Amino acid sequence: MIAPEPDARGKVRDLYDLGDRLLFVASDRISAFDYILPDTIPCKGEVLTRLSLFWFELLAESTPNHLISADLPDLPERFQPYASELAGRFMLVHKAQMFPVECIVRGYLAGSGLAEYQQQGTVCGIPLPAGLVDSSRLEQAIYTPSTKAELGDHDENVSFEATVTLLGERDAAELREKACTIYTVAREYAAARGIIIADTKFEFGRIDGQIVLADEVLTPDSSRFWPAELYQAGRSQTSFDKQFVRDWLKANWDFTGEPPRLPAEIIEATSEKYIQAYELITGRKFSS
Repeated sequence: MIAPEPDARGKVRDLYDLGDRLLFVASDRISAFDYILPDTIPCKGEVLTRLSLFWFELLAESTPNHLISADLPDLPERFQPYASELAGRFMLVHKAQMFPVECIVRGYLAGSGLAEYQQQGTVCGIPLPAGLVDSSRLEQAIYTPSTKAELGDHDENVSFEATVTLLGERDAAELREKACTIYTVAREYAAARGIIIADTKFEFGRIDGQIVLADEVLTPDSSRFWPAELYQAGRSQTSFDKQFVRDWLKANWDFTGEPPRLPAEIIEATSEKYIQAYELITGRKFSS
């Protein structure tokens, strides 16, 4: 049985509007370079949901969030016939007035940040010390927000000052403070479990005047997770996130036309990496 058509569909999540609440359903779709790939990754949606729930609970005392429930008895009545399909991959949340920025925090030099640094010595316009290499740990994590693009378009990096113009000084400063604080707490927590969180992005909204953490949190889709035991600055890192898929695409696609199908072994290995990240971070065995 297939769940009803959603009211909105993102790269990975399907959203159902329930009035003052939303139902988020995480699919097994995977996106890379702002493309939704033609293949799905088994168990991916469950990993994203369960990890987000884990972090929401861990951070709840210091950072309020939009979560109401992820328990099957709380699934709205019209979705109960689809309970087996939605189990483990849905969140019932309060509807929030979302801020139109993604709050990105970088603790290591990687990805597009590395490319910019190699050309200009900066990351998102922020000057960094000379002599850094691929995957260098930054002495202090940096906040590099971006605007949210429509589906199919590219997010655009912006300065903190631009977010002040967009949001106002008070809200811009609070988002930066919250994002950096959450990243620091999560990085230290994950480090004790053998995972480096190289960078991540957060989304925030407002509910009844209060800024809350929303959407997904510290998942392999929104973060770079590296195994600490294999970390070595000066090269690209083994990862538990979709960098594995990005690397395969860069090696096998010229970025013209539609993205290619992923080989079965890449699909299987990516699913295993997502599950491994969940198990290492939470200390819980994953079962679908």
